[in-house]
Amino acid sequence: MKDQSNTKSRRKFIKNTSLASGALLMPNLGSNPMAHIFNEKKLKIALVGCGGRGTGAANQALEADDHVELVAMADLFEDQLNSSYGHLYEKYKDTGKINVKEKHKYVGFDGYRKAIDQADVVILTTPPGFRPYHFTYAIENDKHVFMEKPVATDAPGIRKVLETAKLAEQKKLNVVVGLQRHYQENYIKVNSLIQNGSLGKIVSGQVYWNSAGVWVRPRKPGQSELEYQMRNWYYFNWICGDHILEQHIHNIDVANWYIGEYPVSAQGMGGRMVRKGPDHGEIFDHHFVEFTYPSGAVISSQCRHQPNTMYRVGEAFQLTNGRVDTNDAGVAKIHDLSGNEIQTVSNSMGHNPYQEEHNALFASIRNKGVINDAFNGAKSTMTAIMGRMATYSGKVIDWDQALASDLQLMPEEVNWDSPTPTSPDANGNYPVPIPGQTKVL
Repeated sequence: MKDQSNTKSRRKFIKNTSLASGALLMPNLGSNPMAHIFNEKKLKIALVGCGGRGTGAANQALEADDHVELVAMADLFEDQLNSSYGHLYEKYKDTGKINVKEKHKYVGFDGYRKAIDQADVVILTTPPGFRPYHFTYAIENDKHVFMEKPVATDAPGIRKVLETAKLAEQKKLNVVVGLQRHYQENYIKVNSLIQNGSLGKIVSGQVYWNSAGVWVRPRKPGQSELEYQMRNWYYFNWICGDHILEQHIHNIDVANWYIGEYPVSAQGMGGRMVRKGPDHGEIFDHHFVEFTYPSGAVISSQCRHQPNTMYRVGEAFQLTNGRVDTNDAGVAKIHDLSGNEIQTVSNSMGHNPYQEEHNALFASIRNKGVINDAFNGAKSTMTAIMGRMATYSGKVIDWDQALASDLQLMPEEVNWDSPTPTSPDANGNYPVPIPGQTKVL
């Protein structure tokens, strides 16, 4: 009976996410009432969030379809917007795909609304704390969306995204989330092998994002505290959510996808040992979490920002009939229970998954399709948030308890006069979570 229940659970998971069937396949077809219009005109694109990832996503969107144009851009910082525009203009100036008038370059916290209003398709690539509000505005105004992961930094934000995902579903709007492994050939092929049962059932696994860490932008004279935190958003939980959320979500999401479920609980530990000065805000530099799933599978999750330590970004899963090792380099290895390699799964077509997610989005719009990655994006984001709750508290965190939390990290409204949700002490150090003391629910 337990196996039947698990099978039903997995089938429900697959049914509820368009990702599970593999994004290189034709998107689910629907009756999008706007599609016939879109097939006859240029699709107008707005970019909200003009950093490196936003510039890259805009480039991929412009490559994905012959009849598109970038018409609006929005960012908090004029220098960042102008830099992004310069790179995109230089590449596409002779193609007719860049049509951003000066009056449609919006700087400030409210610029996203004005940019979204100009477009058919919006790219949301600001720091993740803003994502629930930007996503909601886009869907309420009938826009197709590409949004980067993670999609929130707290449980209230997740609930808002889930509610908006339902609205997108009702309106038959396409939503692609930047969990690009769902659009990568070797990951899709391995998922198919797991789904067909030839490898058996996943009983355990290990997922990794261990690296040296990311950029730091030094504080400048005269810079306000809010500007400093916005420039260094990665190190502040209200905007970023810690690196277990911002980066490690990719690997955690693969575990959810392959198992076909979301975990029921998490427990773990973490802290700061290396990246712990004022420049590193309030986040941990290492996390270790055990996620337990309804099927009984246990996934060990580890992420680290410590130079000169083992680098590993990828996943390993132990199944009843073998072992699977995956990574984003484009090759997966299948071993039998004796450790013998029985299959290599490669990205044989050489497709760039970052490009494929935009190809899928625009193809779906043109072909009256509907992709809705928002449900899975929200629940995988929630999985990583639950992991952070576990490491910050040192307690066992239950899924339903975590999702119901009213602890709000991200304010609903932010402007240049707003106080920062966290502030440094007299020595410039920020408060750091303390297991056993820090409130997470």
